Amino acid sequence: MIKIENFEIMGWDHVIRGMRNPMNSWDKSDSGICKGGDDGIGCNNCTDCGCDHSYDHSWQLGKADHELMMKLAKAGSVHGKFRRMITVYMDITAPLYWWKEFDTYKVGTVANSCSTMHKIHAKEFTLGDFSHEHLRPASVKILSMVIKCMNDYREKFLKDKEKYNWRQMIQFLPSSYNQKRTVMLNYEVLSNIYQYRREHKLDEWREFCHCIEQLPYSEIITCDMEGM
Repeated sequence: MIKIENFEIMGWDHVIRGMRNPMNSWDKSDSGICKGGDDGIGCNNCTDCGCDHSYDHSWQLGKADHELMMKLAKAGSVHGKFRRMITVYMDITAPLYWWKEFDTYKVGTVANSCSTMHKIHAKEFTLGDFSHEHLRPASVKILSMVIKCMNDYREKFLKDKEKYNWRQMIQFLPSSYNQKRTVMLNYEVLSNIYQYRREHKLDEWREFCHCIEQLPYSEIITCDMEGM
C-alpha cells in the first residue's frame, strides 16, 4: 500500500522569471492572478481552457508561459531545467521495501521520516502497520505470528528496557512495515520517476505515478509519456 497526502507546490513565479532569463523575454509572460480584465491574467490567457475560476484571485499559468514550458520540457532535461525549481512537498506512507527503491533518487530530494530506531516501541504492532494486500491467507498467518512475537519483545522491553529485546524488534521487522516520511522533491525528479516507474511491477510505484498525473500542470512532468 501507499498513501500520499498534504501536497504543496511552490515556486511558479520564480520559475517563470528564471525560465525567461536566457532570452530576456519577461515581457511575454502572461501568468498571474485570475481576476479578469486588464489588471489580471484574464480568461483569454488562462491555460485552463474554459476557465471556471470565477475570478477567484488564484494564481494561474498563462498560455504563453505554458507553451514555453512544454517546449523546453520536451527538449530534454538540460533545456527543461526550470522543472528543478518547481518544489513539491508531500507526506508519503509506504512499506520499507518501496522506500528502499525510492532512496535511489538522492539528487533533488529531501526527506524526514518517522524513526523506527526511536519510536518502534511506541505502540503495539498490528496487521494494519504492514502492507499485506497481496499475501495469501497462509502468509498472513505467518506475518501475524511475527507481529505477535514482536509485541512480546515490545512488552519485555517496556518492562526492563533491555536493549536485547529492543534489538529483536529492529532485526525482526519485516520490509512490509509502513513508514511515513515528509518528502521534498521537484518536477524534474518526478519526471524521471514517471518515465521509469509508471509501469513498474510494484503497485506502489504505479499509484505514485498516478498521483503525479494529478498534480497542477502535470503535463510539464509527463509530456507525451502517458500514451507511450
